[in-house]
Amino acid sequence: MGKRVVIALGGNAILRPNQEATYENQLKNVQISSDLIAKVKKAGHKVIVTHGNGPQVGNILRQNEEAKEVVPALPIDVCSAESQGFIGYMMEQTLKNALQSSGETAGVVTLVTETEVDPKDPAFNDPTKPIGVFFTKEESKRLIAEKNWVMGEDAGRGYRRLVPSPKPMTIHGVEAIKTLVEQNQIVICAGGGGIPVIRNQDHLLKGVEAVIDKDRSALTLSQQTNADVFMILTDVPNVYLHYGKPNQLKLEEVTLADAETYMSEGHFADGSMGPKMEAAIAFAASGKEAIICSLDEAVAALAGNAGTRILPIK
Repeated sequence: MGKRVVIALGGNAILRPNQEATYENQLKNVQISSDLIAKVKKAGHKVIVTHGNGPQVGNILRQNEEAKEVVPALPIDVCSAESQGFIGYMMEQTLKNALQSSGETAGVVTLVTETEVDPKDPAFNDPTKPIGVFFTKEESKRLIAEKNWVMGEDAGRGYRRLVPSPKPMTIHGVEAIKTLVEQNQIVICAGGGGIPVIRNQDHLLKGVEAVIDKDRSALTLSQQTNADVFMILTDVPNVYLHYGKPNQLKLEEVTLADAETYMSEGHFADGSMGPKMEAAIAFAASGKEAIICSLDEAVAALAGNAGTRILPIK
């Protein structure tokens, strides 16, 4: 019997490092991803897909900045919604084509998804997430003065705007997602962590300028849709200890207790595998299986034959 699987696609599935961000390049990358996701569906699983949007929303913000004298710039939450729409369009179209070519009758639905956060989240008082284009030190000072932006140096490459990254509380539309999945639909949702929204004093929804961590959001989506498996797809086939060193060790089946130990020992970098392992461990702690693997090994990993599988065993 098929499993309900949440697949979290990394940014490389849409745009690779140093690749020109043309529509054609991104569509080609998404096509490769969709062909492999279709194989997961063909293997009998119920599929929910979420994805990153870092390069795409960054380019949309740059377009806003470059054209601000002609067209008024839009807030970050609206730019996030734009990126969900165009990535969802590419993914839905290529998935439908891949399913049709394989003789699979499943449908595909894209949901522009809001993710509710706590307006009192401490992250709003400590913006740390760099977004958008790079500026010089002088430009940075001007933006702080003119727009009251928080700016910070990013890895010696220049200055970027820093925005809050609050924790996700609720993925909106979860009941609709679960219903659609049961009706043989692949659902694409919560792209880029979801569009961040809060409740105002009247308990009404309102967008906020923030960026939600996509791994945390994918975990929340997996938990709230009652997924059987939370699968994070990356550009490496496994998680490793001592990555890139002579004593590099590939992890395959890992108990929850061992995974927690490796995490506490600092084996996984904050900017790469760390957030993915943190999310996978949290899901396994709920009593279900989490998988980190490469896109082309997704079907084999679900069968227990590839990837790093974190098992809910203490």
